[in-house]
Amino acid sequence: MTTKPEIESRALVLPVEHRAGDDGKVTIVGYAATFGDTADIGGYFREVIARGAFTNTLRTADVRAYFDHDRGRVLGRTSSGTLRLGEDEKGLHVEIDLPDTSDGRDVKTLIERGDISGMSFGFSVLRQEWDETVEPPTRTILEVVLREVSVVSEPAYEGTSIALRSLDEMRKETRRQHNAAAFARRKAESEAKFRKI
Repeated sequence: MTTKPEIESRALVLPVEHRAGDDGKVTIVGYAATFGDTADIGGYFREVIARGAFTNTLRTADVRAYFDHDRGRVLGRTSSGTLRLGEDEKGLHVEIDLPDTSDGRDVKTLIERGDISGMSFGFSVLRQEWDETVEPPTRTILEVVLREVSVVSEPAYEGTSIALRSLDEMRKETRRQHNAAAFARRKAESEAKFRKI
């Protein structure tokens, strides 16, 4: 039985801009993730997002943009063209055409006032590497399934408990592999002794 990958969230405090078009449409622009930057995950481990981590998911995912990760407060969607996502040299670039709704107008006003200072993304990890030769350990995220992006009023690294479970799982798998290798080694030694008799 396979388990469904858990969704983690990460946020950045980077400038979020808004641009008003001639047609009155307001588009907000920013980054939900940056490549190569090291983030501290609750003091338990460090995390780096590798360039290309979003490449495959951006080809197929129908991603929604929310306000503060609230699924009831939709700001845009890739399939409708009101949310545009892309990878560039810096990271995951986000453009959202704000809707003419109370949430859309609120987000515009909050950005103008400087009350909103970040973006975030929700994801499930498909491929990762761990380095436990350093303290704290470092997790490099190689590929994700992008679930959502959000404009956030309080950027913070969320989902630490979920992230800790991935550290736990990696350590359990490492122990399992180590134990299996030790068992295979003992078995081979025992068989070699038996053949000599």
